[in-house]
Amino acid sequence: MAHVPQVKIPATYMRGGTSKGVFFRLQDLPASCQQPGEARDKLFMRVIGSPDPYAAHIDGMGGATSSTSKCVILSKSSVPDHDVDYLYGQVSIDKAFVDWSGNCGNLSTAAGAFAIHAGLIDPARVPQNGTCTVRIWQANIRKTIIAHVPVTNGQVQETGDFELDGVTFPAAEIVLEFIDPSDDSEEGGSMFPTGNLVDDLEVPGVGTFKATMITAGIPTVFVNAEDIGYQGTELREDINGDPKQLERFEKIRVAGALRMGLIKTPEEALKRQHTPKIAFVARPKDYKASSGKPIGAGDVDLLVRALSMGKLHHAMMGTCAVAIGTAAAIPGTLVNLAAGGGEREAVRFGHPSGTLRVGAQARQVNGEWTVTKAIMSRSARILMEGAVRVPGDAF
Repeated sequence: MAHVPQVKIPATYMRGGTSKGVFFRLQDLPASCQQPGEARDKLFMRVIGSPDPYAAHIDGMGGATSSTSKCVILSKSSVPDHDVDYLYGQVSIDKAFVDWSGNCGNLSTAAGAFAIHAGLIDPARVPQNGTCTVRIWQANIRKTIIAHVPVTNGQVQETGDFELDGVTFPAAEIVLEFIDPSDDSEEGGSMFPTGNLVDDLEVPGVGTFKATMITAGIPTVFVNAEDIGYQGTELREDINGDPKQLERFEKIRVAGALRMGLIKTPEEALKRQHTPKIAFVARPKDYKASSGKPIGAGDVDLLVRALSMGKLHHAMMGTCAVAIGTAAAIPGTLVNLAAGGGEREAVRFGHPSGTLRVGAQARQVNGEWTVTKAIMSRSARILMEGAVRVPGDAF
């Protein structure tokens, strides 16, 4: 019996923020995968090792978590005044699909660094020493991200002393600016699709909860921790081992997606697991992070826990951090109230792995809230580079 040999595809495995993913240059992909479609989705699933009924990703590059089941494509930008186009695919772990509905804020950090590594930036724009400003067009959500990447001796500086909770070792700091991060492309054309800062969200079979539903960074449904029986200090093991609680969170997420106009029927949520996110907020309290590090109530403005792809995230998704910073800047949202209310341009929140500071500039124009940009610091580095191999008939 003849067997199809494996094919080699140039690739780079990178950490960006608290996520990891497999990065490709568009021109390095097989011809059938250089455009959206079934072939590209099949390739990415095979690279990651999905769908995997064992939820282990033994036969792929994935790490069997939402933070490590990711693929990225970069190419020279097709949009004026940008350097690169960045396209992100969230690969489902146990189901056969790739979700293209949103961005990964953590891997946005690595996108800026990879653009330089991969020779996609005009050499004249890369300083010998200093900071390279990479203008990224985020193709999933059609937004601009500016990455300020440190450069030493003409190469991306990856080592440094910047510490990021959720990442074991320090690295060089990369500052990200998310320009006009509210997603006005969805139904309603507003950062708050329902038109309200706080709604009563009715969840069939579960109850009715106060909710702030926002489309900044990534569509997110925020609820109060105490309203759903939590403290806001929970770690992954407190939630992810309880199927009934995860099912309840999914019901809340689906109800929010319907209310935000992201889906028209509950069934559509099965193919849109990446968005919206569901998060719960609480006033500051003392707790121990997953590393054992003590976090004092005085260290943070509020506590936030968020779920990604059906599980509590080990730290915080970068795009959700943008949503947190934006909502915190707008008086009256649940996030703002948990942080003590009032006007603010930055917030430090506690998450399962520690704390994170994010800034946002929000203002009202003709009665509508807008956000001009959100800013946060992350880090990134190459873990391995060369080629991935997949069976030639996989795509």
